[in-house]
Amino acid sequence: MCGIIGIVGKENASDHLVDGLKRMEYRGYDSAGVCTLHGGDMVRRRAQGKLVNLVAELKSNPAPGRVGIAHTRWATHGAPTTSNAHPHATKNVALVHNGIIENFKTLRDELSARGRSFESDTDTEVVAHLVCEQVDAGKSPQEAVQAVLPKLRGAFALAIAFKDHPDMLIGARLGSPLVVGYGANENAGETYLGSDALALAPLTQKIAYLEEGDWVVVKAGEAQIYDVDNNAVTREITASGVSAAAVEKGNYRHFMQKEIFEQPTVVAQTLSSYIRPLEQQVALPQMDFDISVIKRITLVACGTSYYAAMVAKYWFETFARVPVDLDFASEFRYRDPVLEEGGLALFISQSGETADTLAALRHAKAEGQKIAVVVNVPTSSMAREADLLLPTHAGPEIGVASTKAFSCQLAVLAALAAHLAVVKGKMTRDEEREIVAHLIETPAALNAALAHDDDIEGMAHHIAPARDVLYLGRGPDYPLALEGALKLKEISYIHAEGYASGEMKHGPIALIDEDVPVIVLAPSGPLFEKTVSNMQEVRARGGKIVLISDAEGLAEAGEGCMATIEMPKVHPLIAPLVYAVPVQLLAYHVACAKGTDVDQPRNLAKSVTVE
Repeated sequence: MCGIIGIVGKENASDHLVDGLKRMEYRGYDSAGVCTLHGGDMVRRRAQGKLVNLVAELKSNPAPGRVGIAHTRWATHGAPTTSNAHPHATKNVALVHNGIIENFKTLRDELSARGRSFESDTDTEVVAHLVCEQVDAGKSPQEAVQAVLPKLRGAFALAIAFKDHPDMLIGARLGSPLVVGYGANENAGETYLGSDALALAPLTQKIAYLEEGDWVVVKAGEAQIYDVDNNAVTREITASGVSAAAVEKGNYRHFMQKEIFEQPTVVAQTLSSYIRPLEQQVALPQMDFDISVIKRITLVACGTSYYAAMVAKYWFETFARVPVDLDFASEFRYRDPVLEEGGLALFISQSGETADTLAALRHAKAEGQKIAVVVNVPTSSMAREADLLLPTHAGPEIGVASTKAFSCQLAVLAALAAHLAVVKGKMTRDEEREIVAHLIETPAALNAALAHDDDIEGMAHHIAPARDVLYLGRGPDYPLALEGALKLKEISYIHAEGYASGEMKHGPIALIDEDVPVIVLAPSGPLFEKTVSNMQEVRARGGKIVLISDAEGLAEAGEGCMATIEMPKVHPLIAPLVYAVPVQLLAYHVACAKGTDVDQPRNLAKSVTVE
């Protein structure tokens, strides 16, 4: 969600701070700011809106100094105004914060009663005043932070600067990620804080991930980390492997477009980790439990990852014959689910830090479930807490609307379903060979789907004027209908809904008229005729139909449609990966036609680290 970067450097920090913020724009934000330490003062510059506004402010009013912190804010408490933008400051403390301080109201009332006044509506400013209060009482910055952290409930990643200590920063994390970066080569002697490795990619590849409850004192060329009990600890320094080029669009108009077209490559990379082509087998990473004895699977995720989980439910039950429960992470804990002994709880998250999903994971773990995670960041909180880590290899995804991360999640889940079917004795060796062959064909099928980009762009202008759009699908195509509707909503701001096509006659058909485009996902196969029957019900009421199917399906049912999009004919297991492409491209081109902000749609954030 929000982005943090901090620098204890050797030269003017503000340019590097702003560059780090630019690399975190993908997270979504509505204001930004920096604070540097210079000449015995804290120099703070903030702006509402996009980073160009902050850059303009810094051009008019520079922020010199070698040490500083910066932030992109996605509003939670208080409107997206300059006064609510981070960093927040008192007379001697400035800080930036990701997350939510859940008990801020109580703390704020206590501080107000002691004479403290506030200039913002945020929960974050409370933390600045609490630390300032401790410093005013004569405590060192380290002692002040030690005293304040136990008072905070909720989730936070903090970077704190102190006016009277211009050579240091203090960082802390609980429930929100924070990394420490160590300068090398020309940056030797510098030290950094960041929300993720991507923010620090141009500065260093040497990073250490803070663990839950850690806090750190950062000085030039060094960082001392303390655990939740204030014991000095060391955390492994690793190579992040994140390239600064990962946040460049190349020849593409938008990151989302680039990431859609990267899917054949990244799906191939992902599948190569789960397939042994010579043996024609599916293989999983090492695990310390016997997955063959799993009696029930609980799938938990949010947003697009939830729709990947919906597809996986079909696969696990169809191929492995294992019963599956499915939950939104934001609902999971609060309904106090019944989790059977010997169950596997599987959590899906692009970032591995999504607050709802991480909290659900910890609940399931406390209930005795084995924990598996499908994540794109193998060093994330979820990855570190799992019994079985199933990484995707999508690479950094910058566009807020997930595309390649979704297809890579589906690739992993398809491999997992096949492996589970084999170890459960529900799939023969010959059937496994056939499935592996189809999985290996997936990148080529994705390329074939992408070949229809121009056709989809050409018909997008038929959808762009609509106020409402419906998506229909059966079986595993129903989650794809939901995902297509979500994509259209996210980036074009058109109201869209996905339905199981057989449910149309139970209410949604009342919405159909000549102004409502209906997108139908219907690969040929056993469910095709049923879906076409529902499509005819739409056509009879004047609905404008866009049919997405293979050549066989289009030949049978394409006549009379407003438009058709041809997909390659593929095995049902990989069809959801292939049919994700046209719904992504359709949403993308409709958004371009409407002129919306494709990569950073309004009100949305990439990695939602608050509940």
